[in-house]
Amino acid sequence: MSEPADTADGAQDGATEIPRRVLVIDDEQVICQSCTRSLQVSGYEVQSRTDPIQGLDLAQRECFDIILLDILMPRMNGVEVLAQLRARGVESEVIIITGYADVGTAVEVMKHGATDYLPKPFSPAELRHVVGRVAERSSLIQENLVLRQELADKHTFHGMVGESRGMQRVYNLIRRVAVSDGTVLITGESGTGKEMVARAVHELSDRAEGPFLACDCSALAPTLLESELFGHVKGSFSGAISSKKGLFEVASGGTLFLDEISNITLETQGKLLRALESRRIKRVGDIREQSLDIRLVAATNRDLHDMIRSGEFREDLFYRLNVVPIDLPPLRERSGDIPRLVTSFLTSFRAHGRTNVRGFSPDAIRCMEAYDWPGNVRELKNIVDRMAILCETERVEPSQLPAEIGGDAPRSRSVELPETWDQLKAHKRELQENVVRDIEQEFLRRALVKGEGNVSRAAGMVGMQRTNFHALMRKHGISSRDVSDG
Repeated sequence: MSEPADTADGAQDGATEIPRRVLVIDDEQVICQSCTRSLQVSGYEVQSRTDPIQGLDLAQRECFDIILLDILMPRMNGVEVLAQLRARGVESEVIIITGYADVGTAVEVMKHGATDYLPKPFSPAELRHVVGRVAERSSLIQENLVLRQELADKHTFHGMVGESRGMQRVYNLIRRVAVSDGTVLITGESGTGKEMVARAVHELSDRAEGPFLACDCSALAPTLLESELFGHVKGSFSGAISSKKGLFEVASGGTLFLDEISNITLETQGKLLRALESRRIKRVGDIREQSLDIRLVAATNRDLHDMIRSGEFREDLFYRLNVVPIDLPPLRERSGDIPRLVTSFLTSFRAHGRTNVRGFSPDAIRCMEAYDWPGNVRELKNIVDRMAILCETERVEPSQLPAEIGGDAPRSRSVELPETWDQLKAHKRELQENVVRDIEQEFLRRALVKGEGNVSRAAGMVGMQRTNFHALMRKHGISSRDVSDG
């Protein structure tokens, strides 16, 4: 690369308002020096390495906007360095430096994440032109990401994403109820975001400076739940070696969120009703009462009217809880919010983890909009996080999604037509077994998603005994961890 006779024009070709950082990785020292001098004239901050391994380590330690990468180097060629850069989460724009004879190889490398290429020999002006072009493209991409994030923020309400009519109705209800101190009952399927609604009610209320405490009523045995809620005194039961405050006391001045309220026993329901009516509580084993200063928000994914009719839930408690009802729509009823949710989840993942994925293709989004999402927003987040971890491409395509959403359909196997009655019967049995196997596996996965990975809950929701449900899981090698929401 020859030095320019007059470098003053370089400031015109590649100048940027904010100095951009460039890393040159080339085993020829003269190329590194020439690129450094030429780009510094144009206002770039430049570092260089002649050892590709050292260059790779530097690219990972520091942040560079653009990396100039020679394709032919000892120890590790440019293709290997590029693969390592992407594997380590380095998102710098990469320009491949190559000889004319290797232009075809450079174009092939661009398919794997390089942005542009620069054939040798090149002049300082050509170098600045290519680097400036890539810098401009990078700026446009960053501006677009910022605009998309700003747009997403406009459709975000206290962490909830969506502008569908159903979600706008939810937002309006939250605003109206937050200014009061009334009890709120949030209903909706598992995974719709009931705790987020509860937090929004708290954050918009006069109690926002106080604590927000959440309790999953399905996670504790009845005796432990009562102690967790009301507290206990020392010696009130076996194992009570000291007195303990309950959540009602600890949440004083703030909000207490009781999730899956439908899972508490009738006895505990009675004590909860008395606490809400009298605004006073008593620790387990205590004779003294204490005044209650909390705002109660409850949630359930079950139909409490049905439970009242079957005698599983107290009607008087229901009316005490259901002062302001907020019903969350399932994701299948607001599929238009899926693109914004996907963008929000992916942006959040990129902020906290390394991924090559920059987005989902329009076809992939259409597949996701057509899916019914039994696990709702929780399941969608699970899929986005999974794609961000597993996909090696920058854009997720339908074929990369799970099969039930939009992945490759099972390929039909070419089979020979049966020639005898016995062969036909055997073939029919095989087909039936395959179909039944696929249906049973999908049945189990969906039940576990709806049950949030809890086997007992999933079995109960589909009307099976836990032992039978678990036996079916063992038959197909399915674990509750397979559907964990992370």
